[in-house]
Amino acid sequence: MKLIIQIPCFNEAETLPGTVRLLPRQVHGIDQVEILVVDDGSDDQTVEAARASGADHIVCLPHHAGLAAAFAAGLNASLELGADIIVNTDADNQYHPEDIPALIQPILDGKAEMVIGDRGVAGQAEFSPVKRLLQTVGSQIVGKAAGLAIPDATSGFRAITREAALRTIVLSDYSYTLETLIQAGSHKTRVRYIPIRTNPKTRPSRLMRGIFDYVAHSSVTILRAYTMYRPLRVFTLVSLVFLLLGGIGSVRYLYFYSQGLGAGHIQSVVLSAVLLIVGFQILLIGLVADLISFNRKILEEILYRIRKMK
Repeated sequence: MKLIIQIPCFNEAETLPGTVRLLPRQVHGIDQVEILVVDDGSDDQTVEAARASGADHIVCLPHHAGLAAAFAAGLNASLELGADIIVNTDADNQYHPEDIPALIQPILDGKAEMVIGDRGVAGQAEFSPVKRLLQTVGSQIVGKAAGLAIPDATSGFRAITREAALRTIVLSDYSYTLETLIQAGSHKTRVRYIPIRTNPKTRPSRLMRGIFDYVAHSSVTILRAYTMYRPLRVFTLVSLVFLLLGGIGSVRYLYFYSQGLGAGHIQSVVLSAVLLIVGFQILLIGLVADLISFNRKILEEILYRIRKMK
């Protein structure tokens, strides 16, 4: 059984060597451990540092495409290299490499297809109170969207089986963490969390430029991913709001009409009609989106089979 540990990198020439040196080269239950570095268009000496530190494979993206693209490129390369289990970790040594055996153990035991390290975000001393709150609430929202119990939605320390990786498609250009969880919930992937340790920060986060930036990008990612996998539910809920408002306006007008005061409330009829029409149109859009979703599932199945044949 082959384990590949992938490390997405962008300008990590200083931190990468220390991270690679600490990664285990032997893991119980694994026959072969290899390290894959994904260079996300770095303009420093990251590639040279990866070679010097002993990385087995290096994938170089032609330009800086972002963390999500680097993660996806790593998954594809790991699959082509014959990985049975893929572990993703950060280049800045945020996670303890000693936790990798525990991370993959549920997979080896046949109890999970994806295992994610739980940093205990609600009690992270390095996080500000606002960030702790946002991480906790955000994880709950993603959990509701995915239909999974998710204590730490943004943890990048995760292990995934070859089969689950074959079905993973990353479309976001921001981060892979939230989208892949919602996707896993849609695919009924068995997901487990285990507690992990973290090291002190060596540099500020390059993904989160500020609280507002984080909330904005994360909200868009969650909404887009959820709508992609649950389009009819999303559009039906939105349409019900318009239909309810239109219905209330119609009932209000009928009440006044029954009292002989209908002539003074024509505006209510017009507004109600507009709301009802918009509500029905949104519902129809939801039906079309649901049909498109079925088509996307067919395409995902085709892509899965193509990947598997390779």
